[in-house]
Amino acid sequence: MLDDQQFFTVTDLKQFDYCARVVFYERCLPRVRPRTYKMDVGRDAHQDEQRRASRRSLAGYGLPSGEREFDIRLRSERLGLHGKLDELVISADGGYFPVDYKLAKQVAANHRLQLAAYALLLEDTREIRIERGYIYLIPTRKTVEVAITSKLRSAVETRLHALYRMVETEEMPQPTVVRARCFDCEFRRFCNDV
Repeated sequence: MLDDQQFFTVTDLKQFDYCARVVFYERCLPRVRPRTYKMDVGRDAHQDEQRRASRRSLAGYGLPSGEREFDIRLRSERLGLHGKLDELVISADGGYFPVDYKLAKQVAANHRLQLAAYALLLEDTREIRIERGYIYLIPTRKTVEVAITSKLRSAVETRLHALYRMVETEEMPQPTVVRARCFDCEFRRFCNDV
């Protein structure tokens, strides 16, 4: 049985897809991550959005009725992964739909990967099948449906294997090819090659 230190978080998986070095620094050089303004703003925005979501209908998800759960803690021994899902919508007919809030104006590939990881965690813990989920873009108040495809499921497992391999070998990965991501990265000072 794995302990929490051996597990990756769903956020690690999202970060790894965005820039693998972020996870490398956190896992191989622990306790060096500075707290940033963006982290605090994101946390506060998520909390505010949950209060608003609890008052909204489920029409944005194409559902006439159902219920919502917030801050769902999920953990899978099989995947070696854990995380906290922002919202879970359960339709009146028994469908389950993970919802992840993003302080972004558009959905990125790493957001889709993160949502798929939550879907896999839900499947493992609740013994259900997730066909789709949603990303809620806080600044635009737009809901984007994401199909949880076999390709996306496979990408989650592939990235998880790469994460475990990176930490095991402690080999620093290449920097992201999208250099604009480095501009406001809290680990920028650690990367002497960008």
